[in-house]
Amino acid sequence: MLDIPPRVRVHVDALLAAQIDMGVCDAQARNTPVGKPTTMTAPRPPKVAGIDSTVPSPAHTAGAHPELVAPAPPGALIQDRLAGWVSDLSTLHELIERLARTATLDDALAELLRAGSALVGARRGMAVLEPADGLGPVTTVGLGLAHADLGTIETVPRSATSYGRILDGLPDPGAHPDLLAEAGLDPRQREVAARLGYAASYALPLAEESQEGGERGSERLGAVVWLYDEPAEPGERQRRLIGHYVTYASSHLARLVALRRARTELATVAEELLPSRLPRVPGVQLAARRRTDPRGGGDWYDALPLPEGALGLAVGSVSGGGPSALAAMGRLRASLRAYAVMEGEDPVAVLSDLELLLRLTEPARTATALFAYAEPGLRRLVLAGAGHTPPLVVGEHRTEYLETSLSAPLGMLSCWEAPSVEFTPEPGETVLLYTDGLLRRTGDPMDRAFARLHAAAASVPKADRADPGAVADHVLRTMLPEELDRGADGEDVVLLAARFE
Repeated sequence: MLDIPPRVRVHVDALLAAQIDMGVCDAQARNTPVGKPTTMTAPRPPKVAGIDSTVPSPAHTAGAHPELVAPAPPGALIQDRLAGWVSDLSTLHELIERLARTATLDDALAELLRAGSALVGARRGMAVLEPADGLGPVTTVGLGLAHADLGTIETVPRSATSYGRILDGLPDPGAHPDLLAEAGLDPRQREVAARLGYAASYALPLAEESQEGGERGSERLGAVVWLYDEPAEPGERQRRLIGHYVTYASSHLARLVALRRARTELATVAEELLPSRLPRVPGVQLAARRRTDPRGGGDWYDALPLPEGALGLAVGSVSGGGPSALAAMGRLRASLRAYAVMEGEDPVAVLSDLELLLRLTEPARTATALFAYAEPGLRRLVLAGAGHTPPLVVGEHRTEYLETSLSAPLGMLSCWEAPSVEFTPEPGETVLLYTDGLLRRTGDPMDRAFARLHAAAASVPKADRADPGAVADHVLRTMLPEELDRGADGEDVVLLAARFE
């Protein structure tokens, strides 16, 4: 509901009284003898997005005497203003709703440029995100400008551009209605403007309002500039609308910047909790691939050298997400490494100790895990799983799953135990360990996802089968095309490939 000041309410009451009087006059006019001229009021021009129409009102009666045309009814100006305010609020509400639905910085900046171009009447624009604290992220998005055009604009000295002065904290009028007519215009700016075909610009800062120590301030996030093909500048109402819109857009961008930074920090922590490099053990080649959920997940892998030339391979997944899942994943992986060093030749004992530790220290959490004890010189593999997906063997003559014994995830039973499985890979075969995120991200039922993974592994080109990294990459590309993987949330994906020579 609009909060109408008392003065306006008084005028509105007067307007209603005047309209009643006009009704009485209309009734009297209907009873007047035929032949007397009737008074007409020219209709007001329509409103579009809160902006007055420039189309003149049509004439109603040719040759009507000016003295016979009644003046505008009292309060018509107030009605016009109220209608304009309502239209402005509706326009801003619609544009802000569209902006609020954006979930990434690039999408938000693109929507800001599109909405702003409609409000100020410009065809092209550029938004530069460059937070003043120097912590990033830094990006540039254009509207109606190709990457080459953005690069050309960036060749202009920063101090000669509106957005550059805003980013550097220097004063700038914002509006440059006729760039080429400005006396002190930088020669490179003149050259670029002539080459790209823009003659005027209007720039605004992107800044989030903040309050520290009882004092209000603002934190600069970046700048946005719209470019006109002809000399022009936005009017007073347009400036007011775009000012309100950019204020909200700055707050929205600040939230997205904070979210991007938090996700980057989570990804960094996750990378630090995983092996920085894979060990080199004679007789086997290793490769690992990992795709993380932006919110942080608990999928992990490990490969550690063991005594007598043996190798321990492990993959697992911790329930939950976010920082707590990352911390639990780090503790679980560190514990498994310790158990593997002491009794790695018995994968069942390793997982039993891990289950006991998880049940005693974190009773509210569950996890799946698969541990394999490999002797590359003998091409011998002993493995055990706890609620985990079975490994997949990829070779020249076969592509098949290794059937591990059925078992519950860690932390779900009072006493976990399952038999181990022994396997002898052929020379040149690759054993692929993975987490269930690879299957769940497809969106298919599990049986179809398993069949899809089998088909993806079987279709690895012969030229790529000698490289475990190429095998893992092919499986990822086939299972999760870019358009499918981009929209998937909530699941990490881990692949650990071991090719035996």
